[in-house]
Amino acid sequence: MSTYAIWNNKGGVGKSYLTFQVAAEFACQNPNKRVLVIDLCPQANSSSMLLGGMFGGEQILTQIHTTAPRKTISGYFEDRIRSPYVSPSTGANYITQVSMHNSQMPRNLFLVVGDEQLELQSSRVSAATSPGPQDSWRIVHLWVRDLIEDINDRWDHEDCIVFIDCNPSFSIYTELSLTASDRLLIPFSADGSSKRAVKAVLSLIYGSTRRQGEQQSEFYLNSQRYRMALPQIYMYIGNRLTQMNQSSASAFRTVVEEIGEEIWEVWQSSPQYFCVHPRGASTPRNKRTFKQMFQYEVNDANTASVVSSALGIPISRLTAGQRDVAGRRITVNQSQLDKQVPNLRSLVQSIE
Repeated sequence: MSTYAIWNNKGGVGKSYLTFQVAAEFACQNPNKRVLVIDLCPQANSSSMLLGGMFGGEQILTQIHTTAPRKTISGYFEDRIRSPYVSPSTGANYITQVSMHNSQMPRNLFLVVGDEQLELQSSRVSAATSPGPQDSWRIVHLWVRDLIEDINDRWDHEDCIVFIDCNPSFSIYTELSLTASDRLLIPFSADGSSKRAVKAVLSLIYGSTRRQGEQQSEFYLNSQRYRMALPQIYMYIGNRLTQMNQSSASAFRTVVEEIGEEIWEVWQSSPQYFCVHPRGASTPRNKRTFKQMFQYEVNDANTASVVSSALGIPISRLTAGQRDVAGRRITVNQSQLDKQVPNLRSLVQSIE
């Protein structure tokens, strides 16, 4: 079993959209494997898309959020807040089979639904790290890993894969996501702040500093103190969803190269932060083979991307033609689908 955190310390990079598309496509390509999405972003956008999109998905989210007991990630966290240092083994109570609500989704796709209550719970979760047992920080930071183990036990340890949609901020629930993951997908967009955000990812998780004496994150220091494994970088993904013309595509290429240089430098000094793809080529020996393994791009599908997320239809299952979105007839062109679907399928084939 592999667990992937999808995270960048920056909003607006298409993280939730990518979670939605990658998880759905992986489930389609691997029908005999269970696929679990854990939505640890308070906006619950990936949950909304998976459950049916802007309208149907939001209605289902409201139903789930207003039904007691609350069958969401926050419901599980309430169990853990009541029993912070001994797992109640209740994680399997919080899974939802997505196809029960959205017929466009494969039957092997499951979800721990996101919840805005995470924001209200964050201070209570942080408070559980101290005071308490000597290793209370470590125990609390394993809550999401415990959740996954509970679900895996319910599934009799069948072959499965987990994707965690993380919140952009480096909050306590983001930290719990990272300690539960063994691999990291870093989406980024075409702007200078994405380069800064990638630097922040490397610093916050791995303690990668630019200047001697630079302060390191408490998460990194405590992970080292308790010898907790950190997720390894599996790929960084250029998301072109907002790139609309040739000039912006050229700007995107420049940013991609800059970010690629940043991560290439980390590889040269600290290759242990990376996960060499098990079914991929041999360990990269130069910049070209490094980029082939770790750098991916998802092309812009324009209107098709909007329709896909609004209706909760994975883009690989979306067909060209007219669609009703918010009372308007929207045309999806085959040329739009052809821009993104091959990229997405290729990306997912590299995930294992």
